Amino acid sequence: MCHMNCLGGSQILLQRKNGLFGFRQYTSVIKEKQGTHRIALCHVAGGANPGLPSSTVYDASLGPKLRAIVFYIVNCIVAIPLFVVMLAAHPFVLLFDKYRRKIHHLINKAWASLSLLLLYKVDIEGLQNLPPPDAPAVYVSNHQSYLDVYVLLLLGRSFKFISKTSIFLIPIIGWAMFMTGHIPLRRMDNKSQMECLKRCLNVLKHGASVHFFPEGTRPKDGKLSTFKKGAFSMAAKARVPVVPITLIGTGEIMPNGMEGTLRPGSIKIIVNQPIEGTNADELSNKARSVIAQQLVMHGNGVH
Repeated sequence: MCHMNCLGGSQILLQRKNGLFGFRQYTSVIKEKQGTHRIALCHVAGGANPGLPSSTVYDASLGPKLRAIVFYIVNCIVAIPLFVVMLAAHPFVLLFDKYRRKIHHLINKAWASLSLLLLYKVDIEGLQNLPPPDAPAVYVSNHQSYLDVYVLLLLGRSFKFISKTSIFLIPIIGWAMFMTGHIPLRRMDNKSQMECLKRCLNVLKHGASVHFFPEGTRPKDGKLSTFKKGAFSMAAKARVPVVPITLIGTGEIMPNGMEGTLRPGSIKIIVNQPIEGTNADELSNKARSVIAQQLVMHGNGVH
C-alpha cells in the first residue's frame, strides 16, 4: 500500500492487488476529514508506481446506473410485442377464462423473465408449498423494492396484484395490468377500499387468487414493518389459505427510492407453507412471524 497527497489536503490510499493480463490493480480511496468521497480503480502496467489521474478512472456509481438503463431498455423492448400478443388474445380470454386469465399471466411471466433473468440469478425455494394453479389463495409477501412484482411473476401463479390506481395509467404496462385483471386501489379512499374488497372476494369465489403486500408500501429503511389486516380478513372470510412469501435481495439490488440504479447481487424467493384459519389476527401474526424469521436468517432487518 502507498500514500500520496493531493490538492486540498486530501489523501489517496492506493492498495495493490493482482489484476488481469499481468496488470497490477490499485484501488484508490480519496479520503478527507469528512470521510470517503470517491473510489477509483487504476490499472498500471509492469508494476510501475501509479501516478495521479493519468490512468483510467472508474466511477463506482456508473455500473449500477448502466445496469438499470439496460434493464429498462430490455423491459420496454420486450413489453411492446408481448402487449400486442396480449391485446390479440384478450377477447378470447374474456370469453373462456374471465377470472384467472392464465394466458395473460403466462405473458406477464415471460416479460418478467426476459427483463430480469438476463441480469440476475433468481433462486426459488419451497415450490412444493405453492397451492395447485387452480386453487384460490391469498398470497402475501414483504415489500422491499420496485423489482418485487417482477420476481413474484416468476412463480407462475395467476394471482391479482392490488396496485395504486395511478399505475394503471402508465402506457403499455398499466394497460397490460388492466387486461390481466389486477385490481386498482386509491389509498385513503374508503369507497375505493370497499370496491377493492368486493372485487377480491369475487375473484377468490371464482377460483382465482390475489396477492397483497400487507405492509401497504415499501418501508423507507428496508426493514419489515407491521402488517395491515385486510388480506387476512379476506382470507378468513373466503376460507382460503394464506401463502406467505419471503423476498430476499431485491431491496439491496434496487433500494426504495433508487429506481435509477441496479446493484449487483442475487435474489431469493422462499415460498412458505400455507396457513389456514378463520381468525384474521392469528393469520396475520403467523404470516409475519414466518416472513420475519426468514429475513432475519438472511441478515435483513425487522421492526
